[in-house]
Amino acid sequence: MRVTGTLDDGGAYDVEVTGREDRPVTGSRRVRALVEQYAGQPVLLGPLGPRRVLEPADVTAVLALLRDRTRVVEVRQ
Repeated sequence: MRVTGTLDDGGAYDVEVTGREDRPVTGSRRVRALVEQYAGQPVLLGPLGPRRVLEPADVTAVLALLRDRTRVVEVRQ
């Protein structure tokens, strides 16, 4: 899944969310660090829930984290 967006400081990113445990995100070191920082913590999958613990290989949880912590512009399958 390809995700483009901007970080809080306005920096743009274009990443591939792979669903692999060893490299869950490719294309941006900053987004990869964000995913690593929140690994093991709960994230909301939608505005009202449910919550899921962020596992780097969980594409849905990684996308939910990006939507919560960054401004996602486009998601492409």
